[in-house]
Amino acid sequence: MSASSTRPSYAAVLRTPHATRTFTAALVGRLSYGMVSLAVLLAVSRATGSYAVAGIVMALFGAASVFLSPLRAALVDRHGPRRALLPMAALYAGLLGTLAAATWRPGAPAAVLGTVAVAAGACTPPLGPTMRAVWGELVTDRRLLQRAYSLDGVAEELLFVSGPLLVGVLVGFAPPAAGVAVSALLVGIGTLAFVTSPAVKGVAVRAASRARARRRIGRGIVQPVVVAAGVGLSLGAVDLLVLAFAEQRGHGDDTVAWIFAALSAGSAVGGLLYGAVEWRTGTRVRLPALAAGLGLSLAVAGLAPGLATLTGAVVCAGFFVAPALTTAYLVADESAAPGARVQAGAWVNTAVNAGISTGAAAAGLLVGRLPVEAGFALAGGAALLAAAAVAVTVAVGTRYPRARPEKQEQQQEQEQGHAQEAGTA
Repeated sequence: MSASSTRPSYAAVLRTPHATRTFTAALVGRLSYGMVSLAVLLAVSRATGSYAVAGIVMALFGAASVFLSPLRAALVDRHGPRRALLPMAALYAGLLGTLAAATWRPGAPAAVLGTVAVAAGACTPPLGPTMRAVWGELVTDRRLLQRAYSLDGVAEELLFVSGPLLVGVLVGFAPPAAGVAVSALLVGIGTLAFVTSPAVKGVAVRAASRARARRRIGRGIVQPVVVAAGVGLSLGAVDLLVLAFAEQRGHGDDTVAWIFAALSAGSAVGGLLYGAVEWRTGTRVRLPALAAGLGLSLAVAGLAPGLATLTGAVVCAGFFVAPALTTAYLVADESAAPGARVQAGAWVNTAVNAGISTGAAAAGLLVGRLPVEAGFALAGGAALLAAAAVAVTVAVGTRYPRARPEKQEQQQEQEQGHAQEAGTA
């Protein structure tokens, strides 16, 4: 992989050799993730006649997918994308196909559906973290890499908006299980095209430095994980808070959908603008600032007198979402050893998803017990607290810089290698 000497831009990112093909293949596979949640929810509820069972099955599927993500990413780092992703995708697609067949007609046992869903979630291929690691191999210019990550984040945002819309189109003329089947097909095709790309086949496996990689993962990604978790907590609470705000003022679900779309639109625009700026400050300085911007915007949103004002505040909050997550992934990538980049991205991804689930659960408990304004303040407070915690660590690290232990580790590895060579001579 070669560095790009062109002027940093989104067009330059896509002009990088093999970038467009690889990125498109990854997006095809990741579109499955935008569809599968709603498709499984509708298919299971139709098959069992119970929303409670559907919710439990989805919770099991989501938990297995989210919390085992770092483990699956470690397999990719250890064995390479081709050897690790293909078996995962085959299992994942096969289990989703089994779930689709089981829910095609009513009467499927809930225990069977839950078991298949857990197994499928456990095999979810980490296409997002792997694609971001591949970006790091394709693009060695850090300014261009920022644009690549921003483009990746915005595209992922759009996938999770368009995925449910595609499911809505499918259920208009086919059973909901068809959406599950299409999700299986997309991840199979996308993963196969992704791992056969020359860019992915060129990603080296650096298993020799796994011990050092583990140390650098633990030491370097705490800040991006904390910010990602704070952003996830805030976003997870927003959906219910917006719904409660609208209901209090007599608006229906159709209006709420437009507010959610406004949040996604704000995030997409913010991500594209963020990636296009030549920043003079470092990523670790920008990271807490962006999280604080999100927190303040959400806290102010609770003071909105009406729906139009709330929509504007939500758009402002959206401006910080994609940039904050893009920066978190950049910091994680900078911190990780070469043999642990997929794992580092997966930890950030896990933190976001876990935060969203926790934030949604907390909002469900608090909505109705607290004023909506207080709910927005707490949602914003989660991002602000994460920002403050990271800002303190950045300030301490700047004032009392430590020696870079990775250089010492590299020297130790070289000395061990020389010792081994001497022993075998």
